[in-house]
Amino acid sequence: MANVLYLVHRLPFPPNKGDKVRSYHLLKHLVQRHRVFLGTFIDDPEDEAHVGELSQLCPDLHIERVDARWGKVQALRGLLTGEALSLAFYRRPSLHAWVREVAARHGIDVSVVFSGAMAQFATPLLPKVPMLVDFVDVDSTKWTQYAPEHTWPMSVLYRREGRRLLAYEREVAAQARQSFFVTPKEAALFQGLAPESAARVQSISNGVDAEVFAPQPGLDSPFAPDEWPVVFTGAMDYWPNIDGVCWFAQAVLPRLRGQWPQVRFYIVGRNPAAQVKALAGDDVVVTGTVPDVRPYLAHARAVVAPLRVARGIQNKILEAMAMSQPVVTVPECAQAIGATAEDGLFSAADADGLLEATSRMLQAPALREQLGHAARAFVQARYSWQAHLSALDGWIDEVRA
Repeated sequence: MANVLYLVHRLPFPPNKGDKVRSYHLLKHLVQRHRVFLGTFIDDPEDEAHVGELSQLCPDLHIERVDARWGKVQALRGLLTGEALSLAFYRRPSLHAWVREVAARHGIDVSVVFSGAMAQFATPLLPKVPMLVDFVDVDSTKWTQYAPEHTWPMSVLYRREGRRLLAYEREVAAQARQSFFVTPKEAALFQGLAPESAARVQSISNGVDAEVFAPQPGLDSPFAPDEWPVVFTGAMDYWPNIDGVCWFAQAVLPRLRGQWPQVRFYIVGRNPAAQVKALAGDDVVVTGTVPDVRPYLAHARAVVAPLRVARGIQNKILEAMAMSQPVVTVPECAQAIGATAEDGLFSAADADGLLEATSRMLQAPALREQLGHAARAFVQARYSWQAHLSALDGWIDEVRA
């Protein structure tokens, strides 16, 4: 058993959005073999209700609270220091102090960092405490991708953040014993951007809990009997999700309803941004937070994930497939998962393709059921959390040797 310092940028419970799904399962995996000291942040007041449940899983817990508005103001200090704004956003002297105290009292064997910005709390322990970093995605490239979608001054800030964050990611990777990314494609992208650390970079895939996300006949439908629900799930304050649903609602949905007026687009997820709320109407339902996304997936006529700005493996797609639902998405998301139409994952690069694939699901219930079985079989065979995260065990054993 090792003493593991685990640093996460967002409370890893409940596992109700993409990054929290991965960070939660990583925590769950670590506590099976090790004593884990968890330092993390709460950036959503709703998460306060779940601290007790998390402390049962990991009693050695330190939480910092973040007010999103004040955090953004604090992040602007990075403009004065010349660093990435993400680092200034998360910087907390009290978390630094807790890390020092834990290391001094308990003899930490290894630090596991989830999200590059959290490495600032682990690097002061180097070289005595080796560091493993789960970057998940190349976040610096995300910021660069956001820039063209925004106007000045945000476009300038996003480009700056991309440059400064990449410099920091390279610095962290150079100090880490090993760095991880969610797909081989993301790992290869970073290896090209940080060739000096290429030999110490690998991928660890996401997974899905196929026992939780499973077809369950007892789930009541949240939809009206006479409507054909097309469903998207995800955190709706996340820019790629916002962009994706707005694009689908504007470029695809009117044409779907032209063929089938009973179609309604359900946007299911917490914290919908203003752009998302503005879509609500007769043809679009914006649910906000729901207690359980599974009834929406189970009774959907079609599930879509039209993410034009997306990186890595999308948990929302794996969860829908595990629920025996085929999914219509874009090529980059399908390629990351490695599934094809025969596996229940359709991809289309433009609105015409999305329209065709979604229409196919809407008008062919028997085909949708057949492909749904194929989708569940695919994720059961390839996306076990235990199988993927076991790669981390070897590195923890190695740094302790």
